Amino acid sequence: MSSNGTSAAYAPRRARRGGAEPEQRTVVAARPERGHEAHLIPARGPKLEKHLLEAAEFDALALPVGDDGVVIGTDQASRPAVISLFKPRAMDAALVGGAYMAQLVALRATATGARVVVETARPQLWAPLAQNAGGGQQVIAVVPVRRVGNLGATPASPVLLLRDCGARPPRSAAPKTPWMTTLTLLPFLDPSFAGHLISSDYVALQQISPQEAELAARLFRLSPQDVAALPTLLPELALWTARHGRQYVYTAPTHDESALLGAPRRMD
Repeated sequence: MSSNGTSAAYAPRRARRGGAEPEQRTVVAARPERGHEAHLIPARGPKLEKHLLEAAEFDALALPVGDDGVVIGTDQASRPAVISLFKPRAMDAALVGGAYMAQLVALRATATGARVVVETARPQLWAPLAQNAGGGQQVIAVVPVRRVGNLGATPASPVLLLRDCGARPPRSAAPKTPWMTTLTLLPFLDPSFAGHLISSDYVALQQISPQEAELAARLFRLSPQDVAALPTLLPELALWTARHGRQYVYTAPTHDESALLGAPRRMD
């Protein structure tokens, strides 16, 4: 805990070669004081104690599957960062960043059993993902802009509508229904569209310009540390904000995701 009442901030670090002590971490953003930590986005999975089993007990082992949500990365303590992306009401989210991060979220949503529909004017960017995800099953569909109808979302088959329609996307033609989440991908934070983000359930901010960071601070009540950090974020980092808090999340691809999408990048 530092002298101003905040604890160490979150930033990836690399060990020096030759067995030397690791470098000191670069501050990305200071954590809130302990009295305000309850207002962080609850982006973490269950914390369970470790158990040991004898070999004879394995037959009785059961693996219950919970509904914690979609794993979007890891938090400051390297714990899984999980968000409830699908609920019994329509959800709205936005990502101010690159298509790479949006594709990772789409892939991880399909891993929970969700269907993904990509509304885009760039089908060539999304076609390889749609063709190779799902192990032979069509779990990601690519459709032209404003050609999306009722997607039939249900508790057993939730739907992620991912809108890649530029910095000023047109109004969606798809009716919003329970168990459906609309994720709007924005390449940058356009002042004329920024007001639409205030009512979103989640907004993720990747690296943006200093001017965009100042605008984001007014929209989402970000701290001066956040404003300074946002223009310098690594491609794997994003600040996830919600109505009740915010959380930096480190989203590194798995081996299989890297084979499909390549290395993390902010620009398309």
